[in-house]
Amino acid sequence: MLIKIKKLKSEAIIPHYVHEGDAGMDLYSCEDVVIHPGERATICTGIATEFPLGYVALVWDKSGLAAKSGLKTMAGVIDCGYRGEWKIVLFNTSILEYAVKKGEKIAQVLFQKIEVPQVEEVFELADSSRGETGFGASGLVKR
Repeated sequence: MLIKIKKLKSEAIIPHYVHEGDAGMDLYSCEDVVIHPGERATICTGIATEFPLGYVALVWDKSGLAAKSGLKTMAGVIDCGYRGEWKIVLFNTSILEYAVKKGEKIAQVLFQKIEVPQVEEVFELADSSRGETGFGASGLVKR
């Protein structure tokens, strides 16, 4: 599979794997942004991509940023037909502001093959052992 990456800004950093065997490639900020507690920001990466039909780019948290600073990624699906700049939505779940610096790792991306299912409207669904049991169906203890 070939992923074509175009730099839209000279300071953009091309996503890459840091360690052999990593599932995700790191994504980098192309700007300085302060995210206040309980707020979200859309961060420019300075890149655009082209990748094959049948694949999707899924944006995920960087575990260190999530654990240490409470940053959570949002809106993490990039379709193969999108040719615009990749922008990463970060939400600050902490009580402290976070200053994103240009060139900083802000998220990671996984490219995955997708299935495109056929959709059929029906009037009945087959029974299952779970049935319509929703939240707590796995037996988690309520607190």
